[in-house]
Amino acid sequence: MISLEGTLEHITFHNEENHYTIGRLKTGFPKTTVTIVGHLPSALAGETVKLTGQWTTHHRYGQQFRFDTAEILLPAGVDGIRTYMTSGILSGIGPSTADKIISRFGETTLSVIEESPEKLTEIDGIGEKKAALIHSQWQAHHGLTSVMKFLQENGVKPVFSGKIVKAYGPSALDIIRNDPYQLANDIPGIGFAAADRIAQNLGIETNVFDRAQSCILHTLREAVSEGHVFVPEKAMLERISTLYEIDLPTVEDSLEDLSNAGDIVIQAFPEPAGDRAVYLKPMWQAEHSIAGRIAALLSVPVAPLPKPVKQVLAEVEDQLIIALSPEQQTVLETVTACRISIITGGPGTGKTTLIKSITEMNRILGRRVCLAAPTGRAARRLAEVTGHKAHTIHKLLEYNFHDQVFGKDPDDPIDADIIIVDEVSMVDTLLMHHFMRAIPFNASVIMVGDAHQLPPVGPGNILSDMIASETVPVFYLNTIFRQARQSPIIVNAHLVRNGEFPQMHKMNAPFDESAEFYFIEQQTPENVVSSIVDLCAEKLPDRFGLHPIDDIQVLSPMHKGLAGTINLNRQLQAALNSHPDTLSFGSKRFKVDDKVMHLKNNYQKDVFNGDIGIITGLDKADNLMHVNFYGRDVEYSLEETEELALGYAISVHKSQGSEYPAVVLPVITHHYIMLQRNLLYTAITRARKYVVLVGTKKALGIALKNNKPQLRCSGLSHHLSAMTG
Repeated sequence: MISLEGTLEHITFHNEENHYTIGRLKTGFPKTTVTIVGHLPSALAGETVKLTGQWTTHHRYGQQFRFDTAEILLPAGVDGIRTYMTSGILSGIGPSTADKIISRFGETTLSVIEESPEKLTEIDGIGEKKAALIHSQWQAHHGLTSVMKFLQENGVKPVFSGKIVKAYGPSALDIIRNDPYQLANDIPGIGFAAADRIAQNLGIETNVFDRAQSCILHTLREAVSEGHVFVPEKAMLERISTLYEIDLPTVEDSLEDLSNAGDIVIQAFPEPAGDRAVYLKPMWQAEHSIAGRIAALLSVPVAPLPKPVKQVLAEVEDQLIIALSPEQQTVLETVTACRISIITGGPGTGKTTLIKSITEMNRILGRRVCLAAPTGRAARRLAEVTGHKAHTIHKLLEYNFHDQVFGKDPDDPIDADIIIVDEVSMVDTLLMHHFMRAIPFNASVIMVGDAHQLPPVGPGNILSDMIASETVPVFYLNTIFRQARQSPIIVNAHLVRNGEFPQMHKMNAPFDESAEFYFIEQQTPENVVSSIVDLCAEKLPDRFGLHPIDDIQVLSPMHKGLAGTINLNRQLQAALNSHPDTLSFGSKRFKVDDKVMHLKNNYQKDVFNGDIGIITGLDKADNLMHVNFYGRDVEYSLEETEELALGYAISVHKSQGSEYPAVVLPVITHHYIMLQRNLLYTAITRARKYVVLVGTKKALGIALKNNKPQLRCSGLSHHLSAMTG
């Protein structure tokens, strides 16, 4: 590591949220000006800083100093103090006031401001209020720096500094030093291990029960972030005892104390025998509430139809110009008598036709129908295939992004008679909790999804649990329609779902117009990447007339590694986009005409997690970017580009709810941890016309055999059975 000391000459960019900064530093020895990149709190041009880091070379901007730790140094000497005080750091202090203060206190001026601000009232024109303001500004500016320096010295990422100061205020350092474990409980993302390391570095002799309780809460939060709703008690006790060397009696006592205090809930389940489930209280409340609302809905009878169901079905077929299969007719007849029900089936089994038919049937009956899906992409697709307006679940529930509260609840429920939710496999426990609370008891709910898809990104496995409970009426669509049976993609999707090898063509085989499913054998990750780039840039566009950016979507099981999304995006950007206009932010580099993906819900911009767009313009003067999302222009400032990533290659998880003309998927043993049957199945079912797998048959075989989807600890099935049994 190298240390640089100098004066900040210019701040090119500064993110107020995480303090990521790009600037120019003028060093004293040797006398030169260098570009610096890193996390620097509240930095202003003119300040003297000491940075520790290493030299790196940016592919476009050349040599930069990327620093890990930063310390703002106070100026020495009267002249330096005068320059510092009039730099704008302390508002309300102009040259005249600065001269008066320095004349009175000399080189002790900054110490007076920090330690004895009441002495400032000795200066004409400075009363108690102004003295307090100067002191608070000093604390705000230097408190963040002190916290960041302290955390960096203890191995905590600087991105957390702003969150800590925001949560704890000027007393942040005192709070951390007094009780480091409070960080793990109060600041999302820091975790017990980091707090424990700070405590050990400070030599704090912590109460063993406090340490054990913090460790328990951390373990539960970590489990939720991994998709679990609870943690089995025996596994938790063993993990904490082994990993953190806390004796079992202490962990057991701490567990009971947390339960008695209401921070956690411990519940016995029949399986596995003799074990108990340990929940964070909000997760238990959410799961228990879902089960309670479903049980309540199941107890409410449904009013009979105002006209014979056969007559309504005939009208539906006439209106939609379709002929419903006997299986579909049975579902339509039966679902009308259910207050809540589930329709499930694989690709080609007619789920979309049923949604259209149910919507039309209820429109004929004069009922208010509401269509919803978990993501913006899934909602748009639902609207396209049904011809009716569809909402995201968040929008349906009138979620307030700023206050993070849902507008719809039991006191103000959704105004609809029939609510149909598609892609329910993507809905996690917390979202389902808020959705179920907003269902009026005079409405009927129909949930549609494929339980063989990947589970949601968030905690829980709602669709599978509801089906497993055998309490909610479930309609299984098993018949693959004749037209679908002619599709190699749908045939192969069902083969994969059953653990069988798909029927695949070789890309270099003689051209077969009916072939939709291809496999290219490549043994090394390097060759896999090269082959994928060639497919997108040349082979697929030339052979099938596909647009290399609009029609082809590369999916990958992982983000890291040669065949992960990060590297694939770099390689595909270089191959597919030669536009000279670029804009860089940190390690990201965007070009006009780039395909990009939005990474999180932004209700102010009306852009959602996983939305795909094309960059249409860059305004370098104002650091602005324009992205076209589905025909609508959205503007991003430079710091808002944190919400964007290149979208040439995306994860399989991010693809859920979408369809693409062609899907290309690397299948290599380097992705061993993610080689699962449901992941492969999900990727295949994203394609409408063509699928190309690139990799090895060994890796494909591993994925097909691995039918243990990530086992999630969730108790919804048990709760439902207990409440309705």
